[in-house]
Amino acid sequence: MFGDMFEEEEDVGFVSENKTMNGWKSRKKDTDPPPHRAASNLSGIKNQGGTCYLNSLLQTLLYTPEFRESLFALGPEELGNLSDKNKPESKVRVIPLELQRLFAQLLLADQLAASTSDLTDSFGWTSNEETSQHDVQELNRILFSALESSLVGTSGHDLINRLYHGIVVNKIVCKECGNISERQEDFLDLTVAVKGVCGLEEALCTFYVEEEHFDNDNLYHCGRCEKLVKATKSAKLRHLPTFLTISLLRFNFDFTKCERYKETGCYSFPIRLDMRPFCEQDNLPDSEYEYDLFSVIIHKGGCYGGHYHAYIKDIDQLGTWFSLDEQTAVVNSSKDSTNQDNLLKLGDPVEVLKAILVQVGPAGVLVDQLGQKLLEKVGVAWNKRYRKQYGPLRKFLENHPDVFLFKADGARVAVKQTDHDFSGQQPNKSKIEKAQTENSKASTAHADKTERHSKIPTSEVHWFDFDDAQVRPIQEKDIEKQFEGKECAYMLFYRKSQLQRPAEARGNSRYKVPPDLLEEIANLDASLQKQRAEFDSATNNFEVHLHLGPEYKFENGALHPASSQKDSVLTITIDRRKTVGDLRQAIFQLLEFWKGDMVITAAKKLPAGLHLYETFHEDHTSLYSLGITDGAILFIWNGNQVDGVEMNAGEEFEPMLLKILCPTLRSKSETEMVQFIEMERVFTRNTLLSYARDILALSTGISPDELTVYYKKKLENKGSTNWVAYDAEDGHKSLADLRLKDGDTILVSDQKYCNLSVLTSNGMPIAVADRSWLQVKNYCGEKLSQTAGTTVTIPVTMETLISEIKANAIEKLKLKDKQVDGTCLRPIDRTGKLLPPVSEDLTVKGIGLKTGSSLALFPGHTPKGTQLFLYFSVGDNLHMNPEMEIVVEQSISVRECLKLMLEKAALTGEYWHLRKTDWCYDAGEILKDEEATLTDVKITNGETLIIMEGRLPPKGFLMLPVWLYQPPLNSENRGCFQDEQENIANKLCALSFESSARDFSLQQYMGTELECVGNVEISGEASLEDLKTQVLTLPVLQGLSVPSIEFLRVWLVENKCPVKILRNQQQQLSKFKLGPTAEIGIQLLQAEENLTSTELLLRLKMAVPGERMYYPAEEFIWDISKDCTIRTLKQKIIQHYSLPLEQIEIAKYFPDQFEWMLMTSWTQQVSKKKKKKKLQSLQGAPYYLKDGDIIGVKNLLIDKNKDFSTVVDDIGKEKLRLEGNSKDKRHQATVQQIGDVAECHEKQKPCARTRRPEVALSISVADFR
Repeated sequence: MFGDMFEEEEDVGFVSENKTMNGWKSRKKDTDPPPHRAASNLSGIKNQGGTCYLNSLLQTLLYTPEFRESLFALGPEELGNLSDKNKPESKVRVIPLELQRLFAQLLLADQLAASTSDLTDSFGWTSNEETSQHDVQELNRILFSALESSLVGTSGHDLINRLYHGIVVNKIVCKECGNISERQEDFLDLTVAVKGVCGLEEALCTFYVEEEHFDNDNLYHCGRCEKLVKATKSAKLRHLPTFLTISLLRFNFDFTKCERYKETGCYSFPIRLDMRPFCEQDNLPDSEYEYDLFSVIIHKGGCYGGHYHAYIKDIDQLGTWFSLDEQTAVVNSSKDSTNQDNLLKLGDPVEVLKAILVQVGPAGVLVDQLGQKLLEKVGVAWNKRYRKQYGPLRKFLENHPDVFLFKADGARVAVKQTDHDFSGQQPNKSKIEKAQTENSKASTAHADKTERHSKIPTSEVHWFDFDDAQVRPIQEKDIEKQFEGKECAYMLFYRKSQLQRPAEARGNSRYKVPPDLLEEIANLDASLQKQRAEFDSATNNFEVHLHLGPEYKFENGALHPASSQKDSVLTITIDRRKTVGDLRQAIFQLLEFWKGDMVITAAKKLPAGLHLYETFHEDHTSLYSLGITDGAILFIWNGNQVDGVEMNAGEEFEPMLLKILCPTLRSKSETEMVQFIEMERVFTRNTLLSYARDILALSTGISPDELTVYYKKKLENKGSTNWVAYDAEDGHKSLADLRLKDGDTILVSDQKYCNLSVLTSNGMPIAVADRSWLQVKNYCGEKLSQTAGTTVTIPVTMETLISEIKANAIEKLKLKDKQVDGTCLRPIDRTGKLLPPVSEDLTVKGIGLKTGSSLALFPGHTPKGTQLFLYFSVGDNLHMNPEMEIVVEQSISVRECLKLMLEKAALTGEYWHLRKTDWCYDAGEILKDEEATLTDVKITNGETLIIMEGRLPPKGFLMLPVWLYQPPLNSENRGCFQDEQENIANKLCALSFESSARDFSLQQYMGTELECVGNVEISGEASLEDLKTQVLTLPVLQGLSVPSIEFLRVWLVENKCPVKILRNQQQQLSKFKLGPTAEIGIQLLQAEENLTSTELLLRLKMAVPGERMYYPAEEFIWDISKDCTIRTLKQKIIQHYSLPLEQIEIAKYFPDQFEWMLMTSWTQQVSKKKKKKKLQSLQGAPYYLKDGDIIGVKNLLIDKNKDFSTVVDDIGKEKLRLEGNSKDKRHQATVQQIGDVAECHEKQKPCARTRRPEVALSISVADFR
């Protein structure tokens, strides 16, 4: 019932780690280290996409000390070790072990939030479960059941029953004989009604106090009396659990409206609950019946979507509580625009900045980002509100050293918190008392405000709001806000009031944590600290490009290199915290030839060339405060002249490159057309239009009195533009005032062209009047008319009907009525391809035709509203095989559609299937469900399908083409497999594989050989070991002498190229995520191999000295578990070849581009101290190192030539250059066709919102009985 209950709605956002808003994605990089714990000193849990319900329940269990400590008491001797979980016969209780690890991280690790990915993996969940929302009440029962099953046979077998088990007894009393019939029920949680009651006590009374009477027509059959009698029925609690869990039935079903709804009315519950009235025995001490509330799981949203978070009582006082009154006023008031002025009057900027930095945490924030956070929180920028009174933000922070603390050499700032400890341990009582006094220590000048903060006794236990990764303190009175509304209480957790915690547990997060977990967390903290230190260093180094003034010349309104770009530009790496003076000193050290003054000016590359902007004069100013960022361009010169020309710097003198169109008249057919001459001119932004007009008159030879300048103006309908002439008053305006920018086109015309109705630029018509034009070409054939192939121009407006255009075209083409029966109009794209016919009832605007579009008058009827016009071809090469057309009904099945296409293509047989095409017009998704209709599989009008040969495998199975892959071997190993290869080749010839169906011939790709040996159909649940065994049963391979499957290597093949080795013999094939088009290659080995996930297989090629060629490749296995950098790879290679480190060069080969990329870790020195960039992994950009990659090696001792290319590379590059133009045109045509089809039919598609299917929640547990 609740499978999709929490599907996301528009009004209720689901909190996720990857938040998206208005198409903007978080810019946080994967390389960023996890932040420190927040000010509360409590850790949150990351949301995996839909696991807020899991996070809330896990935090509740963590802050149930008795549950947590009972779980920690189970050692490895009972649960096993996680390192043995993949061993076949070992029985490791993974779920409790992962739960222990997660609890330890939440208690001790110095990170803002922990991840539950390992725990959910132990549940057997995939990405679908992790991103789907479920009911937390359902999860509570399933998780307890999974824990009970996991702990069978251990000392913790009764953990759940001991803490949460209770008993309800139902009694029926006969009023005649007094016989009592009892039925006892066990429970782990109580479910109580919300509808019709005002609170928890009333709901419990309804269930466990009030009696139900059987009388009148509703009598009870008594077993003793053996007849129908009057009776009473009641329920009582016979045994109360230590922890009482209560689920509120917030979600109901309205049978009148046939829809779900959420009960949002007021429903109160007490902080202390007395269960005596609801129990069978009432003679026990009061302490046995009293319960204290310690957790409330809250649901925000409706019945179809929402978000969970939890209010939890910190019983062991592990967190640091502080008042949020002032912060709430600062942050939340910014959400209301009417309170903006009041917000800024609350206090000086010290308090505002303090509130922001306290929320960020002790790690602080970059000074550059603090201004942005201020803008996000309060809606006003520092420069706009405070700069005039308090000066720059950095100087303001520096003037308050008693409040703000600078870190990382001044790059980061945080609140000065001398009395807080975020090492993962609870501070002592004096620190708690000071922390609870206010958010952070303030300056002496603000002591009066500090006294106003509420002081909390150290013995009092406080509440916190656990909202995924965020944990913030709340007050107990805030719980009352969750009595009603869309955000309200959903589950309640009570504990017996008599439970007392030992004194040593107070404030001690290490209490009862096993030593092995303490050691693991210590290692984790050390790793996080190292990551943060490396990140802090890496984020402050950036590159700047120095353009040297003596190497430049001023030409055509901008600066250009006098010789080559290489000689005029110098790139250096420098710390962003350095000053302009430091940068100047570094440049002086690099440029020993420099004489005289040195001026540093910010510059920017424009289409016209390089232009100068702001000059930096103050040497003590830091680089980042000036806005200098990574990749910035700085111009180094004397400050006066460049190449003898005085320079004008600033935005007003910015050069602007404009395209000028000058028309010349010509005639074509019946229409007067204009052929354009295109030229480029550079003007500055402050150039007046009148001055630019005089310059253009000299360039074009047109008299200034007759010259008219036009600009493009967009019409209301997208895609259409008109040329509009500038007025005489515009002559006194600058080009910037006229909103011209780089790359804009203006039309310069003589008066004699002003009356033309159509102008053509590069073959595309441009309207200068209120009417547009379309061209219609006759495709009806020579037999029908002598005008076949003739093109006519039809004047239209955007509201002209297609039927009117068709009638007008038939009239101009002088076709007879009987010749045009059954004709239609079809748009023609830029490559000349005919698009699907358009409905004659639509207008030009309705089908999205643009000015100058071409239509074809084509024989055939326009498809009806229930029909689809489809393209299809046979085979996966759309560019080589002819494309055919067919009209089918939307309601037919995929199988019927395939049958019709096969008949039209004159193909026979049953082993065919259909595929869609992807965005680049290649074979894409397989239409697996052949019984589904075309509408069900979302086939749209004008779509292209591909008929592929081959039978579809059953559901859950994979059909994998198998290739025999053997790279060229060196002379020592060549003879080992020669006989086997010849044997396989002979068998392939005997089986008569034909290349027309699939290219089974030898493939030379990167020097590798591929032979197709057949197909394997195998279950996705099978292992890699099963796949290897089944491959060896193929007829072609049965004669091979393979000692064991360890002598067989399996590759994933893409585009007939091995790209990745499949590892781990016991891994299920489904874990490799092989798609429907996946192919594999097998390679015979000379020795057993069992590669791990941290081992990379490369192919080394040593260059032949003095020749542009290489020796045969050698396989090279590299362990990247510790490091995957260029320096480490070089060290491994020199050990392999016994060469000195400084005397080799290596490069990676990119076979698809026939390019070698030099691999070097050298960086520019900017001072006497060597500054290094952060070492990047070779598996990332730009090398993307993977299995099978070729690494070229040059020995510089005997070969000084560092060019890695070969003659084969030169030939390949030339072929790519010749094929490039046609390939680009083909790709552009495909994209245009897809765009035209989508635009033509966009408005015809209904927009319907579908909900995700209901999926039951489950946790997989092994059998430990």
